[in-house]
Amino acid sequence: MSLQCLIDRALAATPPGRCVWVALSGGLDSSLLLTLAAAAAHRHPRPLRALHVHHGLQPAADAFERHCRRLCSRLGVPLFVEGVAVDRAAGQGLEGAAREARYAAFARRVRPGETLWLAQHRDDQAETFLLAALRGSGVGGLAGMAACRAWCDRRLERPLLDVARSTLEAEAGRRGLAWVEDPSNDDQGLDRNFLRHTVLPRLAYRWPHAVAALSRSTALAGEADALLAELAELDLERLGGDPGRLSVPGLAALSDPRRRLLVRHCCARLGLTRPPARRLETLLAQLGAGEDAEVRVAWPGAEARVWRGRLHLLAPPEALPAGWQAEWDGHAPLMTPLGEVRVALGRADGAPARLQVGPRQGGERLRLPGRGGRDLKRLLQELGVPTWERGRLLVVRAGDTPVALLDPLEGAWLVLAEGWVSRAAPGGSPRPAGRPPPAPGR
Repeated sequence: MSLQCLIDRALAATPPGRCVWVALSGGLDSSLLLTLAAAAAHRHPRPLRALHVHHGLQPAADAFERHCRRLCSRLGVPLFVEGVAVDRAAGQGLEGAAREARYAAFARRVRPGETLWLAQHRDDQAETFLLAALRGSGVGGLAGMAACRAWCDRRLERPLLDVARSTLEAEAGRRGLAWVEDPSNDDQGLDRNFLRHTVLPRLAYRWPHAVAALSRSTALAGEADALLAELAELDLERLGGDPGRLSVPGLAALSDPRRRLLVRHCCARLGLTRPPARRLETLLAQLGAGEDAEVRVAWPGAEARVWRGRLHLLAPPEALPAGWQAEWDGHAPLMTPLGEVRVALGRADGAPARLQVGPRQGGERLRLPGRGGRDLKRLLQELGVPTWERGRLLVVRAGDTPVALLDPLEGAWLVLAEGWVSRAAPGGSPRPAGRPPPAPGR
């Protein structure tokens, strides 16, 4: 099958009307992919756009953008340029930080429901496999890049993933295609470049089909990873189906490999970073801690806590700024450091009220209907609010008297004092007081 036919089929498989974006760096691979996609769009009309990410990491970055503009002008494809700032101090290395900035730019420009095409090919897949193997990755890492997958409510596809770079070079030469070479591609201080320029050529000299064989291994690892995901999903269903709250006794009944697999699977389901091996072992070793123990194991982008017989997997909780306070009329949308909250509160007798909103200070008591004055700390224990969530809760006061407790992230009242009622908020509906059942992913 010709490359043009391959891209024609890939575009035809995209639902009519769905926008297809091509990530255009200006190099050979993406320049050829966009050229083929533009030709395919004449036979299978789809909205087609190009997206160039300007990293600003080297003097040649402006030349990359100029090339992309010339190519898109010639092809009649709209080009969008996203400038990014790469955080070199993020602890991910330059390649990792640039990749994160690039995907953040993709997410800003490509809308949910649209498709993004990337130009990685078979040689890239072989490099990814070797890098994963050298890191000691499991089958998930060895599976390399997926040809297509869901990503942040968008579709991410790599239509050239089974094509050798030599084939792309031959097609670009046949078409007289121009492209720009990134000078950093020759820097063998970068791991991927060392594999590309030194390791893979040596492997191919001894084993001519090395790249194809490595790519085949990624496909087999992908099949194994999919089967493991099915097993983990079965275990999750047995433990209640909530990836954010796992039964500790249920976990204890699994073998060590299945426990590790399930925790990693749940993190992926929740969109959290998977724990490194050592952090995961530390976490699993603490599952048997006593009922009153405060177990918390954190890693970049996520953390795990054990509380009341449950393992909670979550993003690091957002904290309220110290000393934050706000005046509120009980009706207008409430602006908090954690976002806008559309709730409303008023006196049961309809009298006007001036309210103050702020974090808990300790020692608050609320007078509840039929129960008298109750300590807020005990009320939170009764409601089953995990200890790490209590720091984000907001106390509403009328003068010096606490009258309500609000969860700003849930947009719900947890407690209302005697004589106070929840009313319909602008653009919303009344939310009853009391802790709702935890939602999946909580």
